[in-house]
Amino acid sequence: MKESACHDYEHSPNRFAVVPTPVRLNADTNYTGRGVTIAFLDSGFYPHADLLEPESRILAYHDLAQERPSLNPEDKVESWQWHGTQTSVAAAGNGRLSDGVYRGLASDAQVVLVKVSRRGRISEENIARGIEWVIENRERYNIRVLNISLGGDQDIACSKSVIGQAAEEAISQGVVVVAAAGNSGAEGKRSIPPANSPSVITVGGYDDKNDLDPTTIDLYHSNFGPTADGCVKPELIAPAMWVAAPILPRTDLYERAETLSRLWAAPDYELSKLVPELASKAKIPAKLLRAGAAAIRVFLESTLSEQKIIAAHYQHVDGTSFAAPIVASIVVQMIEANPALTPAMIKKILISTADRIAHAPVVRQGYGVVDARQALSLAQDKTLQLETISCGPPRIENGKVLFLFSDDTAGSVSLAGDFNGWDDNKTRLQKDEHGFWRAALSAPPAGLYHYKFIVDGQRWVEDPNNEMKAPDNYGGLNSVLTIK
Repeated sequence: MKESACHDYEHSPNRFAVVPTPVRLNADTNYTGRGVTIAFLDSGFYPHADLLEPESRILAYHDLAQERPSLNPEDKVESWQWHGTQTSVAAAGNGRLSDGVYRGLASDAQVVLVKVSRRGRISEENIARGIEWVIENRERYNIRVLNISLGGDQDIACSKSVIGQAAEEAISQGVVVVAAAGNSGAEGKRSIPPANSPSVITVGGYDDKNDLDPTTIDLYHSNFGPTADGCVKPELIAPAMWVAAPILPRTDLYERAETLSRLWAAPDYELSKLVPELASKAKIPAKLLRAGAAAIRVFLESTLSEQKIIAAHYQHVDGTSFAAPIVASIVVQMIEANPALTPAMIKKILISTADRIAHAPVVRQGYGVVDARQALSLAQDKTLQLETISCGPPRIENGKVLFLFSDDTAGSVSLAGDFNGWDDNKTRLQKDEHGFWRAALSAPPAGLYHYKFIVDGQRWVEDPNNEMKAPDNYGGLNSVLTIK
């Protein structure tokens, strides 16, 4: 394949290089997804070298519309192939065309690619059919994770959404579903199916300014807020800016990026010889051809920056479409480390290890910035399985509402909410022999009740085991209890 040809200019990042994802996340690279299969639903895919070489890791490809029934690198390249190519390689690419620099965290995982577009258009019916195909084939291909970086039409209750119902069924069958929150938060929009489904791990974004300094992190304009079902999305945020992704091969941009990279890497004494030969492919204005090496250097620098080209075959991209597969690749690492983990366990581990941006509204970031290293470390602890199952949302037994809370560092925990007048001293939780904090209250009349836990008399936190939340009007979230 053309893109795998070995030239120094092709494999070397330029000065506009972005921080590679494993470095950006301070991730443990000892786990690479070996033995785990991740599926991607998207508009289309190209058989990229980062998934094919040195040996193919594409277990299966399925086109619902039968427009492109097989992945052939010699077929005509279509614009609708770029998005799925970039999302899948961002998660599971091995960086073949960058000497491993721009590899995903799941660089040894096997992948299943499901095309859900028809003539470039995506319908809710096809998204649901794509999820159903994954469910039907999950055992055949050992699919444990499904990334969906697209969505339906509007925020409606899960019970009324064919996409939402399909996503919840996939999760009940043991498939972890990760979805992009969307990029319209600045317009006040909320997540749409499947990202608004209660059990889905919905991922918003942050911008770290391509800098490893944690103080530079700020929020991306992800969709956010309470869904039609009362869940507050997203649960997590991950890099949504400066994400390395492949340029779609055999396109004009791909050819131009190769040419610009070759010229950029050439010393001055070679540049004057190469420019006449490559000026057309690089789209160098005619007036610059006789202006000298310095002027050409300025043009090359400017163009590489404007086109977001970070190496001959890669550019940096933005959007929650790419934040989601980054989280999905962390999930793949977790499953490799502990195959017994269930979707519920994985979600709890991810949210319990996330870290909120202190200066940013909680409702826009959920539990905060994903912590790849801590999540993987916790996943490796096999003793957590029973604890994760035992600790759940409030439930009613014998006319009592049972609350559970887990925090090994807490010296005291109390409960305040609409049902006790928000008195932070009225309802104290007791620590049991398993280390859980428990309380039982007489079930109040039917209705919706907001509540929070108070840790050590100072820290007010929402219930991490209850998906139902609502803004508390102070920049944070209340948990919501429904009594029917």
